Amino acid sequence: MQYHLNGFRSGDPNCANLSETMTARADTVDVAIIGCGPAGLTLAAQLATIGGISVRIFDRKSRPLEVGQADGVACRSMEMFEAFGFVEKVLKEAYWVNETTFWRTGTDGAGLARADRIQDVEDALSHQPHVILSQARIHDFYLDIMRNGSGTIDPDYSRNLAEVKFCDDSKSLIFLNFECLDSPGKHETVCARYVVGCDGARSTVRTILGHELKGHAARQLWGVMDVLAVTDFPDIRLKCAVQSARSGSLLIIPREGGYLVRLYIELDELRGAERASDREVTSELLERKAREILFPYTFDVREVAWWSAYEIGQRVCDAFDDVPAGERSSRIPRIFIAGDACHTHSPKAGQGMNVSMADTFNLGWKLAAVIRGQARPELLHTYSEERRAKAKELIDFDRDMARLFSEKPSSTKETAQFQRYFQKHGRYTAGVETTYDRSLIVGAPEHQGMATGLRMGTRFHSAPVIRLADAKPMQLSEALAADGRFRIVAFADRNDDGGPDGRIAALCRFLGSDPCSPVLRHTPQDADPDAVIDFRVVFQKSHRQLDLNAMPGILLPAKGKLGLTDYEKIFCADPRAGTDIFDMRGVDRETGVLIVVRPDQFVAQLLPIDEYMALSDFFGGILIIQHRFQPVTAISAHGVDREH
Repeated sequence: MQYHLNGFRSGDPNCANLSETMTARADTVDVAIIGCGPAGLTLAAQLATIGGISVRIFDRKSRPLEVGQADGVACRSMEMFEAFGFVEKVLKEAYWVNETTFWRTGTDGAGLARADRIQDVEDALSHQPHVILSQARIHDFYLDIMRNGSGTIDPDYSRNLAEVKFCDDSKSLIFLNFECLDSPGKHETVCARYVVGCDGARSTVRTILGHELKGHAARQLWGVMDVLAVTDFPDIRLKCAVQSARSGSLLIIPREGGYLVRLYIELDELRGAERASDREVTSELLERKAREILFPYTFDVREVAWWSAYEIGQRVCDAFDDVPAGERSSRIPRIFIAGDACHTHSPKAGQGMNVSMADTFNLGWKLAAVIRGQARPELLHTYSEERRAKAKELIDFDRDMARLFSEKPSSTKETAQFQRYFQKHGRYTAGVETTYDRSLIVGAPEHQGMATGLRMGTRFHSAPVIRLADAKPMQLSEALAADGRFRIVAFADRNDDGGPDGRIAALCRFLGSDPCSPVLRHTPQDADPDAVIDFRVVFQKSHRQLDLNAMPGILLPAKGKLGLTDYEKIFCADPRAGTDIFDMRGVDRETGVLIVVRPDQFVAQLLPIDEYMALSDFFGGILIIQHRFQPVTAISAHGVDREH
């Protein structure tokens, strides 16, 4: 974590950017977000972190969420929380899902027997675990980011969106009219350049756009409840799938705190036009059904913290923005939808909150780059293209998962099918299998062989490194904060030590002084040299073999109003057995490789280290030229200016 860049400040470094005075809420903003769920808060937190963007976020609720519906946090979401800087808080509070057990009817046709016990997440899938934590706590952490970011954002609660329309013929601003639910009869109007509807399955924004959630309902009724209970069922503190032959199925999800547990309980099928609300489900009914499924084990509920009933359904919109299919070449999106507003599914795969957050983590940096004049507006088309494809995959996966969970097993072979499906799709439920197709921001995989473990269009898979300046062992992903910047990560060849005759030094000279350098071309003159593109290097040689003062100046840039040196750009492979990043990610040791990482941590381009023009062309297709052609200098340890 870096702070004190623009002067010493005591106290909590997480509040270093907190505004000294609060300003009145603006009635014209860059971005208006509708909905304070996980999608909306992820977007607001990212825009607050990036800064320089005026944002307001609205919700019909009168206060922040207190009891969360979602609870499963996938490995990929934990990686995202690391980028926001609050993953340690989640790790401390959450229940860690280490193993999963499978129970089914015993071989004698009665009772229950444990069929298998497996590791929940396969080794090396992510350096972060799969955990369980209340959605309300995740919201709390996002709200802290929003309040303490460079652009302070406080939600407007008790605001119901009543009307959306463009303010003028040029469609430069979007007019929003809100009912003030805390002041009956009063209305508030806000104008925004962009609007993002994160307002749930009954989305007002989606309705205004004329989009529909399309798909099918399984007509299967399920109940869910968080309880404090006393039981002799031995796996109550493990994630557990129970499939009984006669009484239905149940999923056990232990909750944080050591005592609370969530149960997903299969009920009867819905008939005709029945809805979940027609069945008059009660917590007592859910308790009774859970006892039937778990028999002969006892299950005595002492307190119900929360419960609900729902119908399984999988639906998705045709588009996630306001541009008709036939107008994409001539019109830029201005209104977007995210999360449950554009895709819904059953909760048992644990993907709802995770996919919603991934939606707006994809959108946030794109909006920020366009609003700040850094990127071409066409970048905004990639949001709907990328995220709708992923939502469709989720719908297909969720449909199979829900069907297998609800099927009544008639044989040992049939009951084992769900278990095999769970294991096969472990990578998907961990959130790390998302792969974006080739586009403006995902290059061709022609050089994939140079880094087989860092696949094009997938999230940048972290691994251990050692930071050169202070010998700190760390995950490389710790350097990839959710701050809206692109990263160029150069993996050096076997012999390179950063000296002037090496390929890394040549790359540094190009990036620091050549007019075609993407760093120079796309960085504003008055900004820090890494404000738009953050360049970092990973060497194969030990940190004890390298000379910090011999490194090229672009790797020790002068930043901030005091011209302080940034010492956190240079890393080395961790020499301990099994932790070498070059081996773990299949990086060619003889040639090294150049990786471009998007602000949402996905691999955008993979090139040989000396493919300078290809690197320049890639960024040129995304970013706007800022005409920064003066070579960037850094201050050496001896106080002498050095050219990059």
